[in-house]
Amino acid sequence: MTTQTVQIRCKNNKKKLKVAIGSTLSEIFREFHLKMEFGPIVAKVNNKVEGMHYRVYRNKDVEFLDMHDPSGNRTYTRSLFMVLCKAVYDLFPQGTVIIDIPVSNGYYCNLKIGRPVTQLDAERIRSRMKEIIDAALPFHRFEVPTEEAIEKFSQLNAFSKVRLLKSQGTLYTTYYELDGYIDYFYGALLTDTSQLYLFGLEKYYDGLLLRIPSTTDPSVLDELTRQDKMFEVFKEHHNWQEIVGITTVGEFNVAVQNGHAGNIINVSEALQEKRIAQTADLIALRRPKIVLIAGPSSSGKTTTCKRLSVQLFTNGIKPVQISLDDYFVDRELTPKDEHGEYDFENINALNLPLLNEQLNALFRGEEVELPRYDFPSGRSLKSGKCLKLGDNEVLVVEGIHALNPELTAQIPDELKFRIYASALTTILLDTHNYIPTTDNRLLRRIVRDFHYRGCSAADTIHRWPSVRAGEQKWIFPYQENADVMLNTAMIYELAVLRTHVEPVLEMVPENCEEYAEAYRLRKFLKYFKPVSFDALPPTSLLREFLGGSSFEY
Repeated sequence: MTTQTVQIRCKNNKKKLKVAIGSTLSEIFREFHLKMEFGPIVAKVNNKVEGMHYRVYRNKDVEFLDMHDPSGNRTYTRSLFMVLCKAVYDLFPQGTVIIDIPVSNGYYCNLKIGRPVTQLDAERIRSRMKEIIDAALPFHRFEVPTEEAIEKFSQLNAFSKVRLLKSQGTLYTTYYELDGYIDYFYGALLTDTSQLYLFGLEKYYDGLLLRIPSTTDPSVLDELTRQDKMFEVFKEHHNWQEIVGITTVGEFNVAVQNGHAGNIINVSEALQEKRIAQTADLIALRRPKIVLIAGPSSSGKTTTCKRLSVQLFTNGIKPVQISLDDYFVDRELTPKDEHGEYDFENINALNLPLLNEQLNALFRGEEVELPRYDFPSGRSLKSGKCLKLGDNEVLVVEGIHALNPELTAQIPDELKFRIYASALTTILLDTHNYIPTTDNRLLRRIVRDFHYRGCSAADTIHRWPSVRAGEQKWIFPYQENADVMLNTAMIYELAVLRTHVEPVLEMVPENCEEYAEAYRLRKFLKYFKPVSFDALPPTSLLREFLGGSSFEY
């Protein structure tokens, strides 16, 4: 009997090969004799990311991905999560673990075992994880009717998963089994534990910190950098969510189904406004000369700045904003990147001596003529606009470099007040599936770019890695310099964003390189019951991206 075959076009080596119908991606990888030091982890099949267990029954285009790719990194991390949960289950059968917060270049895991977590506990769990990995145990994948999965997780008292699955309305659900331990994860896992070649686990605050290989150099762990202020912001929001009883998407969906969306929006907005008002009160108490606001792309810095300005007025302080964009150097003086292109995100693309000179003059009570940057010609010009600070006025500067000490190196620290704003998503899909904060910001940016900048979702997705690289270099290293951190993410916002961003994502064609990411985001958004944005107040930060704001941008 002749074996039926299908044709595979491999993007990695630009070759075609006929393979037996029903072959797995792992088998196909071996057929192509490809070499990957840190892979393969997953593959794009017709521009959709699939696990290596995926079987091919028709002609396909395939691209194998390793640890350098975000999809590969996510799959590796999810697999490590399951090994951690399995190890905790083996050592503490009555204990629970919550994959909680991405922090300090790792993941904070809240371990509940009926007593404080010790260093010895961390060492025992790490040792058990190593045993599981060394045993090369397979991750078995099962696709079953959703009601069967709900019954299975009900028996295991995994109620966050039960609530999530009940709110989805799907016919079938995929779950995984590892040596008798069963769990549900959003996205594919590895084929077996032996592929987990590197990890770290240590005691962190009252829980654990799970560390993963670096995306830039997967042969080493990401450096452990303390992020105490960010950790406290995450914990603060988690505490608030526990008070209102909404810590996971399943609980959120139930609340929406019961007609509580309006209350969730009102309380979330009030909480955010309260934090901004408290920040304005602190500024009024310290009386700095300059307020510096930084944050990554689509973190809502602009609206935060506007709402803070309103609160400063209520404290008798008049904010005066200057734009860092006007301090760009002439274009031919702009630093270049490794590709020989102008690097406008480099801090030295700004005229730092002029900025510091004018700031010090203003703080001495002198008048200065502000520069104006002419972007078409790439020239710094005189604006004819003069500025002198009054007694109750404070400078407000917003930009990606605002917290970089080099920006205001000649300004005494006691004259500065630093704010870091970012969308730190605190709601979880369930106790073992966190939501990446970067997804929150990317979805905001896709909507904004489409409606206000004439960019397609594919354009925004294509540029996102470059944006993220700039953030890693110029923003994130300085976030702990902040006097105050503001979380601009709201518990309800992904449910509101869903109705606005889904049609934009659906416009990305399947033959487009960015389709895989658009498809992943669409699939992710399905977890949220949609919520209308009509109930949002006109000052809501989300209106910066969705429209209808009472602020001018």
